[in-house]
Amino acid sequence: MNASVDKDTCIGCGACPSVCPEVFKMEDDGLATAYVNPVPSEIEASAQEAADGCPVDAIHIE
Repeated sequence: MNASVDKDTCIGCGACPSVCPEVFKMEDDGLATAYVNPVPSEIEASAQEAADGCPVDAIHIE
């Protein structure tokens, strides 16, 4: 599983790193990024929860 954040859609709310800090973090531009790929199998559910909770659907899980 791979995770990505669409920077054009992200509003920088910080929800994803609060749900899954092992995969997502906030960058200096105030937007989120997925910094771990592929997502380790033991945290796939947490990464999916972060994607599902994104208020603007900026996170893509493949």
